[in-house]
Amino acid sequence: MPERVTDPSVLRRSRDTWPGNYKVGMWAWVLHRITGLGLVLYIFLHILVISTGLAGPASFDEMLHRLHSPVFLVMDSVVLAGALYHSLNGIRLLLFDLGIGVRRQREMFWAVMVVAVALFLVAVAKVAPLL
Repeated sequence: MPERVTDPSVLRRSRDTWPGNYKVGMWAWVLHRITGLGLVLYIFLHILVISTGLAGPASFDEMLHRLHSPVFLVMDSVVLAGALYHSLNGIRLLLFDLGIGVRRQREMFWAVMVVAVALFLVAVAKVAPLL
């Protein structure tokens, strides 16, 4: 039978790793890693799409036609949102490395989120009439 853990420090650490208990800095870190991985995946997919041009103009035109479907337009929006968050959060992290705003992580995180959402809405408003 497994031994029951009763050490309070071990129990506290296991509760601290539960996502419901994350603080703003941890959520910023998790989102930064997820968006970074998503952007790397996007780069590989982009290379794959561009490489269809090697098979000839007909296959490339067919691929471009597929990319104008609503599913791919939504995916492009997700990539845009991820790129905005990742870049703005990267600037936030640079400021922390310079010693600026280290004590104001929560405020800076929400400022990044507000600016990212605002830029995303402006971009969608500019692109939507072109569709």
